[in-house]
Amino acid sequence: MFAYGILPPLMFVGMIIFMLYGFPVAFSLATVGLLFGVIGIFTEHFSPAFMQALPLRIFGIISNDLLLAIPFFTFMGAILERCGLAEDLLEGTGKLFGAVPGGLAYAVILVGAILGAITGTVAASVITMGVISLPIMLKYGYNPRLATGVIAASGTITQVIPPSLVLIVLADQLGKSVGDMYLGAIGPSILQVTIFLLFIFVMSKLRPKDLPALPPEARGELNRALVFRVLAGMVPSIVLIFLVLGTIFMGLATPTEAGALGVVGAMALAAAHRRLSWDLIKQGMHSTMHITSMVVFILVGATCFSLVFQGMDGSLWIEHMLSGIPGGPIGFLIFVNIFIFFLAFFLDFFEIAFIVVPMLAPVAQALGIDLIWFGVLICINMQTSFMHPPFGFALFYLRSIAPRSVKTSDIYMGAIPWLGMQLILVAIVIFWPESVTYWLDKAPQVDLNTIKIEVPAFGNQGGNTMPNFGLPPMDGAPAQPGGNGLPGMPNLNEPPKIGP
Repeated sequence: MFAYGILPPLMFVGMIIFMLYGFPVAFSLATVGLLFGVIGIFTEHFSPAFMQALPLRIFGIISNDLLLAIPFFTFMGAILERCGLAEDLLEGTGKLFGAVPGGLAYAVILVGAILGAITGTVAASVITMGVISLPIMLKYGYNPRLATGVIAASGTITQVIPPSLVLIVLADQLGKSVGDMYLGAIGPSILQVTIFLLFIFVMSKLRPKDLPALPPEARGELNRALVFRVLAGMVPSIVLIFLVLGTIFMGLATPTEAGALGVVGAMALAAAHRRLSWDLIKQGMHSTMHITSMVVFILVGATCFSLVFQGMDGSLWIEHMLSGIPGGPIGFLIFVNIFIFFLAFFLDFFEIAFIVVPMLAPVAQALGIDLIWFGVLICINMQTSFMHPPFGFALFYLRSIAPRSVKTSDIYMGAIPWLGMQLILVAIVIFWPESVTYWLDKAPQVDLNTIKIEVPAFGNQGGNTMPNFGLPPMDGAPAQPGGNGLPGMPNLNEPPKIGP
């Protein structure tokens, strides 16, 4: 525990105390970092010159082009949240599946996945789907717990489906490509949606009264006009998804450039819905400024904390404690995910990404764990921070727009089965890493046992005998002029000859 002194544990405990006291996270991290920086100088853990790296680190954050993707994707989501796209998708898809039990729940899950792929923000997905779908589901007899649970869980899919903001932050903290993080998240995203759909299918068979089909007068006729309406809402979304993600995967654009393209596409969709206005743009810019400022301040505070923590040999302390966990890499992953699950009761996902991940990444790399797999796994786990008390933000968002007839206890109890399904996905990804790594570009596999090095023969010499290039042989005999087609070497013991 104290193999590297008492200061690293004290620094970690001090950070927790500041946060539990309610001090803002960014300033808590910076305060603890600077305080222990002074202690480290006086205790001679490092010299004052060590702290000169802090301004350079802060400048590196501000000048990091990768983090510029965060305001772009945030602004894109803010525009799409208000442009009417979600309303069209939910209404059309709900009528399309309305004839089967659980049809509205199927529609919420599928639309939640689409919104997650084009907005990247949980708040936008949960609030939009809650305002539109929850009154209809309650009106036609859906169980309140099931209705609120499916809306909250479908909104959190946004955390895993690219272009998730969390994946951008994790890529930056792990030193990996955002494109690779997005590719690695494709498999778990598909698995998450599939697990949710299977749960609704099972519930529709076991308890059909809790999720009845819509009556004919509510869903209308399943005709060509309805199908065309659904496609008209989906096709622009698919085009925007390709515009943002396809250009990244194909190497045509960086995440920052793709985010800028996404903003242009979002404004074009808003214009197509005749909702593009200066008020809409101002609201989107205000939301973007708020989130971006929060991220940057937390990152600056975390950088101050991590610099001093490393100077105190804190990274070696963490590695010393975690590398001895029984079970090897799998045991380490199980412990880390349990730790992050309980940490998410008190910390936001950005705080976990900036504080905890930089401490765990070196240990994961030392154990031979693929950091893309590790990052996607952490991202899946951090979904749960939106779904459990006391700081389940998806539940807060839903409570703010749910009618008073829906009890808060129903919202919290309804989230439990979906929380369990998210943890099932965590277990699947731990024991089946190919669900992440399958989508990544594989380096060519080379069998070292099949490598054979052959040196070709030179001139008229057979086999692998090396030529003498006119040099005297090892036994001291004179060199043969013109050997191997090369002129003989001059005799340096004789004076040079001038003339023909």
